[in-house]
Amino acid sequence: FRRVLFRSVTAKFPEPPGKQATVKCPNLQKLKDEAKLSDVAETVTLNYTTYYECAIKNDAWIEWYQIQKNIFEGIAK
Repeated sequence: FRRVLFRSVTAKFPEPPGKQATVKCPNLQKLKDEAKLSDVAETVTLNYTTYYECAIKNDAWIEWYQIQKNIFEGIAK
């Protein structure tokens, strides 16, 4: 007669993929009160770029999280 010991296994949710995924998006720039038209164009361009870089990072984070959650929940069943 053989005695079998069982250990409980606890699944841990994975860490996010790299530090970039957890860095908060920067604030968009504001115009100064007496901004020239060239300042407006530059600020709009910088804010547009900042927003879309953040949107891409955010979309990638959401996709990664959903995939990991589905895997995690599949293992836990």
